[in-house]
Formats: sequence, structure tokens, C-alpha cells
Amino acid sequence: MISRRDFLQVSMAASALVGASGFGNWSRLAAQQALTQDQLLQFDTFGNVSLIHVTDIHAQLKPIYFREPSVNIGVGDNRGAVPHVTGADFRKLYGIDDGSPSHYALSSGDFSSLAKAYGRVGGLDRVATVVNAIRADRPDAILLDGGDTWHGSYTCYHTQGQDMVNVMNQLKPDAMTFHWEFTLGSDRVAELVEGLPFAALGQNIFDAEWDEPAELFPPYTFFERGGVKIAVIGQAFPYMPIANPGWMFPEYSFGIRDENMQAMVDEVRAQGAECVVCLSHNGFDVDKSMASKVTGIDVILSGHTHDALPEPVLVGETIIVASGSNGKFVSRVDLDIQNGRMMGFRHKLIPIFADVIEPDQEMAALIDEQRAPYKDQLEEVIGQTDSLLYRRGNFNGTWDDLICDALMSEREADIAMSPGVRWGPSLIPGDNITREDIWNVTSMTYGKAYRSEMTGEFIKIILEDVADNIFNPDPYYQQGGDMVRIGGMGYRIDVQKPQGERITDMVLLKTGEAIDPAKNYVVAGWASVNEGTEGPQIWDVVEAHIKKLGTVTVQPNNSVTVVGA
Repeated sequence: MISRRDFLQVSMAASALVGASGFGNWSRLAAQQALTQDQLLQFDTFGNVSLIHVTDIHAQLKPIYFREPSVNIGVGDNRGAVPHVTGADFRKLYGIDDGSPSHYALSSGDFSSLAKAYGRVGGLDRVATVVNAIRADRPDAILLDGGDTWHGSYTCYHTQGQDMVNVMNQLKPDAMTFHWEFTLGSDRVAELVEGLPFAALGQNIFDAEWDEPAELFPPYTFFERGGVKIAVIGQAFPYMPIANPGWMFPEYSFGIRDENMQAMVDEVRAQGAECVVCLSHNGFDVDKSMASKVTGIDVILSGHTHDALPEPVLVGETIIVASGSNGKFVSRVDLDIQNGRMMGFRHKLIPIFADVIEPDQEMAALIDEQRAPYKDQLEEVIGQTDSLLYRRGNFNGTWDDLICDALMSEREADIAMSPGVRWGPSLIPGDNITREDIWNVTSMTYGKAYRSEMTGEFIKIILEDVADNIFNPDPYYQQGGDMVRIGGMGYRIDVQKPQGERITDMVLLKTGEAIDPAKNYVVAGWASVNEGTEGPQIWDVVEAHIKKLGTVTVQPNNSVTVVGA
């Protein structure tokens, strides 16, 4: 019952209108006219249950550009498997025409030109239109938010997540789970969760002192829809104290907790659940592994790794749905549940083309209300870019190259480190860089830019540790994120080697000399998980650097040599 046609059908009409070059106003208008809201929303209603999934919105209220990764390396059993297929290989796999809307939405190639043709994506007022349309067709559809919602923007930071809570309450989800939300601090999270009009789920969120389920986050909730009893089990990000500062939420422990997940599945089945849905923030490869170990889950709605797939992936009898990030997509999944079994499903990954989908006026007004106190600060132009600025990819992203340049320049460092976080919209050549744009790629509650001395040996240890986090062949040892971005230094990485042997040929770029394990180097970075980190905020560092440049041009970064991929 999987239909890639539902997503890809809009490609045919528009692909002829967007050639390899020369996207003026006419071609943008033509591309938009070739798409209609009705086409994007068209769906052959199926079965008796509908799920709506959004995830990893990262506080993006307004339409943005967002480039998908050009490099996403899989290792072990996931080598060459989706979502670790990108670019032309991805388009070939799914039968996507070059230059089509699906090419733009799902792939990185020719991004700047296609962005000029098709415009921005996302915007929660457009998401509201899509959700409302699905509910009009299936009034009892269940809307589920996969987390990373209360994080990632200027207004979210300054309201401690309240802007996103207000907007999402208007969208009326039925349940959510969590990751970056916890970096608001456990007191603020508790304050917000206690006021939510929907379920805040996490079977793997435990009280750290007593090692028992945390009362604030029930493991599951039930829904009666379409004559079917449905259980939704929440799975928060398992590696919170490793990937983020544990001192911000010391009351809680996490982990994958497969045994407890199996117990929860068995428990809800014993209570009459005919359909079991896992609302997950594990990341896609971890979800695949969990699905192979835990029996009885019908659907996993996957989050954290920001993957956007036009078809679910089947593991045993479990389907895994990946719905992208930053408000760029909404997934609809219709299920046919009969006598306690999933007999079939139909799925559509709906791209939120902001110029095609009419904004919901009530939601648009609410969004503007949340942003109004900060409008002048958000819109202030700091500089311009001549380069495509993006973040996604296992290695270099131009936004992070720019951030590393800012750290080395403003903090007078030999080497810079920028975390391999996946969130952050893109900008295309010719765009202004506003303060909001800078915050969209730097906003976090522990954003101070440190400056310290590190030995060459310690720098290698850091790189090896992060590399194992990404390229360990066991997904349960992959704790999210991409490779730490490095400025001022080059290196070689063999992704097939074991930990401690992946990183070689480390070179200081300004001298061309090999990094000396015994020598100290001045290193600037940000997003340290250590409590008490000192330094200016990273957004101030980047703003000062861009102001001095005026116009940003990011040179191609060839300082990392990847082998074994």
C-alpha cells in the first residue's frame, strides 16, 4: 500500500519548466503555477485510522530554505541503505526527475537554482493548512509531534520556548516527545509540560535517583479512533546527558530501554490496544535496530536525524516513517486495522511549498503576535552572502565554515570547532543575512564561545570520539549529530576503521605543518556541555565577524579527506 506516486506525482508537471540554469521571475512563476495546493494535499483515504506526523521543527515559525545533505554515510548493515543515499543516487532510487519539485524538496543538487524557482518551504501557518485539510478528510486523525520543537530560534530562546508552546497548542497535537526541549532546564520543562493540553510521552525518561519512570512523562496514551483502540508510546532522545549538558536536567536519566519498551508494548496490547505507534526521537538507524528487537510495534514515527523519505521502511512487520525537519514536511499515514492487526497502509510525505500552500490566517496572526516584540531585532540586516549557506551533511557545511572562521578571527585561535548539529536553515546567494538567520544556526542555552589550549593529542581524541559517535557500526552507539566541524585544520578519516584509528594526517592549515601531539594549540569553539564555560555568546561572535566582512564568501572546504565510504 506504499505509494511513492502520492509524493512524486507533482514532479511530472513542473520538471519541464525548470531547466539546468537561468531561473528568472518567469521560471519561478511557472514552477509555482505547475504546483497546486490540491495536488500537494491529494490523498486516497484508506483504512480506518490516520496519523499525522511532524518532527524536528526547531522553532521555525516562518518559511525558510532548507538544503538536504549531500553526504550521509551509512556504516555496518546500513551502508548504502536509506537514509544514507543522497543526491543523484537518491533521485534514481525513487524515480525522481531532475529539476522537479521532488528533486528540490528531497535532494541537495542544484539547490540554489531550484530554490529560486520553487521558493521557500515550511512555515507553521502552512503546516496548519495541511493539518486542517487532513482533519477535514479524516476528522479523528491523530497529530503527533516528534520533538525538537521548543528549540532553535531567537524568539524561542528569548521566550524560553513559550512562543512554540503557544503556536503548537493552536495546532492541537495529540501527543509529543522530547530532546532539545530539556536544554531549557528541567524546571522550565516541568513548567511547560504541566500546562500542555496534550500528552507528553517518554517511556525511557526515568527518575535518575530512583531509576523508575518519571511521573511527569507517562510512557503511553490511548486513543479510540475509527473504531480502533490505538496506543501511542513515546520514546525521547536516549542520549541526553551525553549529547547535551546533563547538569541542565540532573533529575532525569534516559537510554533506549528496549526491555522497558517491550514491556510497554506488551502492557498496552494486554489492555486491548489493536494498533501500537511509537513516537520516537531515537534517530532512523536506531529505530530500525529497535524495530528488529522489539515486537508488536505497528508504526514508528521517526525523528532526530532529520531524514525525509518518500516511502516508509519496513522492518519485520513495523513500518518506519521519516518526516524531515524544520517544518518542511508533514507525513500522513492511513492504516487499515482489522481484528488487532495492521492489514495495510497508505503514506504520503507532503512537502510544504510556502508559495503554493495558502497560510492559515488564524495561525499566521498568532505567529506574528509571538514575533512582534522582537521584530526589529529579527529583521536587522547584518550582512549579505555571495555563497550558499547550509549546514546538513556528515562533514563540511558552509554555515559552520563561516562560524569557524568567525571563531578563529574574533577569538584569535589557531583552530576552531563547531558542533555537528543538524538544525539550521539555509540561505541562497544574494540573500541578506539577518540577525534571525544567525540565531537560526546558533541558538541554544549553552552557546558560549570558549577559548582554550589543547594538545594535538587531545584534539585527535575529540575527533576520534565524535567519529565513533557517527560511524560505529552498531546504531546503538551512534548518539546523533554529524562530525564536529573544524576550522584551521585538515585531516583524513577512514570511516571503516575502529575507534582510535579513524583519524590521521592532521595538518595545521596556516603553516601546512603536521599537528604535533605534544604541542599546545589555541582552540576556539562553542556548545561545550561543561558547566561554567566562559566566553561571549556564539551569535555575538558570528554577528561581529559578518559585520566586518559585509559580504560573506565561503570558499570550498577540501580540508577533510574521507575514505572507506
